Amino acid sequence: MATQVMDVESSLRDEFPDVSFLAQKTADNIPTFWLPRARLKDVLSFLKPSYEMLFDLCGVDERTRLHKDDLPEVDFTVVYHLISFRNNCDVRLKVALNQEDLDVPTVISVYPNANWYEREAWDMFGINFVGHPSLFRILLPPTWEGHALRKDHPARATELEPFSLTEERQDKEQEALRFRPEDWGMQRKNDNTEFMFLNMGPNHPSVHGVFRIVLQLDGEVIVDAVPEIGFHHRGAEKMAERQTWHSYIPYTDRIDYLGGVMNNLPYVMAIEQMAGIKVPDRAKVIRIMMAEIFRMTSHLLFYGTYAQDVGQMSPVFYMFSDREKLFRIVEAVTGGRMHPAWFRIGGVAHDLPEGWDKLVRDFVEFMPARLDHYDKMSMNNSILKQRTQHIGIYSAEEAMDWGITGPGMRAAGVDFDMRRDRPYGGYDQFDFEVPVFHNGDCYDRCRVRVEELRQSLRIIEQCLNNMPEGPYKAEHPLTTPPPKERTMYDIETLIHHFLNVSWGPVIPAGEGSVTIEATKGANMYYLTSDGGTTSYRTRIRTPSFPHLQQIPLISRGLMIADMVAILASIDFVMADVDR
Repeated sequence: MATQVMDVESSLRDEFPDVSFLAQKTADNIPTFWLPRARLKDVLSFLKPSYEMLFDLCGVDERTRLHKDDLPEVDFTVVYHLISFRNNCDVRLKVALNQEDLDVPTVISVYPNANWYEREAWDMFGINFVGHPSLFRILLPPTWEGHALRKDHPARATELEPFSLTEERQDKEQEALRFRPEDWGMQRKNDNTEFMFLNMGPNHPSVHGVFRIVLQLDGEVIVDAVPEIGFHHRGAEKMAERQTWHSYIPYTDRIDYLGGVMNNLPYVMAIEQMAGIKVPDRAKVIRIMMAEIFRMTSHLLFYGTYAQDVGQMSPVFYMFSDREKLFRIVEAVTGGRMHPAWFRIGGVAHDLPEGWDKLVRDFVEFMPARLDHYDKMSMNNSILKQRTQHIGIYSAEEAMDWGITGPGMRAAGVDFDMRRDRPYGGYDQFDFEVPVFHNGDCYDRCRVRVEELRQSLRIIEQCLNNMPEGPYKAEHPLTTPPPKERTMYDIETLIHHFLNVSWGPVIPAGEGSVTIEATKGANMYYLTSDGGTTSYRTRIRTPSFPHLQQIPLISRGLMIADMVAILASIDFVMADVDR
């Protein structure tokens, strides 16, 4: 990473000798630079050929932060995280804003997927992106007052007046939801036809959650589409500011609620990174095994509902049956099922139970034949092929522009997987292949996940055959909860255990992030500690958020029925979008 720092820093200083770039040290060692907002678009335009994707854009309210000696004078920050998949490196750019002047230029013309990210930063922080075509609320209701992620905005309902919904207020809320095509630059008619506007959702089986798409139609042909999200928003990032580092772990389970402990992994790894905690080998392998089990449970649900959405009834029953076998393993190991919240800072909650290996081996031996059967039942089915091949196509370049990661990116020919190309948590010790296809259509997005099921089985089998001996959690004072064995023998250990559980560990001040290959794409937790027992800022970069933003791109000119296939192929859950 040190070489990357020198390369990008020297390139920026050579290209912009008049710009003062202030470097910031972070725990993740991603090159991080502050720059003046007046040169933001110039710098991003210069970096775009090398850094193809705007991976994330978020705001930070710095006004109450105590440990900011290495930061410039700043009230609010806008953070731009760029990724180069070609060169396998990142850069993070920051713009400092004064609370009296929160204007910053939009960068949609450079990175199209900045659209929703900028709307979110305005919604949550009140940062004004000059030139943005539709700077409306995106996660909060249109009638919401204030900006929820500012430090002076209440974090609990008990800090507000009791909620009441009068008829007058209900009418106002309903009217605020009315769709006006003109607000989105749409025409109600042209010389040849009068368009119809159709609500698809927010309650419709094919939208897989509380999600609304307003379709502009010429007959049954989609002229344009406006996705509307936010119905599932629960303030997950705000809640992180009031929970201890330890007690926030169960909240992560509910982000991609089909990913289970997979959600815990980037969160606890980011904390371990900032705290300098070294995780034992046994804990690493247990984590990988459980993460891959949850990848399979998620992909099986996707596979069954994907087939169901395009007209097949039987597959979902077979696949849910196999998913239940996996949940029995999860329950035996963790005591929970979908949301076990089982990973801990420094390792896992407890060691593997007696007999775990037989449960896992039985499944590993049983499943390959089932996957072969599913190929015949679904992937080789002529109706499924007709409904999904050459539908909802995007290219590798378009995937980069719109922030698409994971299986969706690999279906368009981008050969990149975080587990292989940026191995984390011990994945460098495993042998597996990365499925890549090239059509970028609904069918290939399914094919990637089908092949990933087979690769997850390979990884799980390697965990089974090579599970290391040793502790399941690190011997470190900041692990949670700390080792309990000695608490009945000396008062100092008992006090330490009590404080770490009740108040939580004190994580050193600083910033760090960890990105993993989650069930639906690249998932990142970007944490800021102010040297306390709670997070100062928790940014959750989820894959599903940008994936829904590109729906208009791949649906224009298709039929309404094609939209159902497109939505099925994206594999999203609204909690992962809205947080």
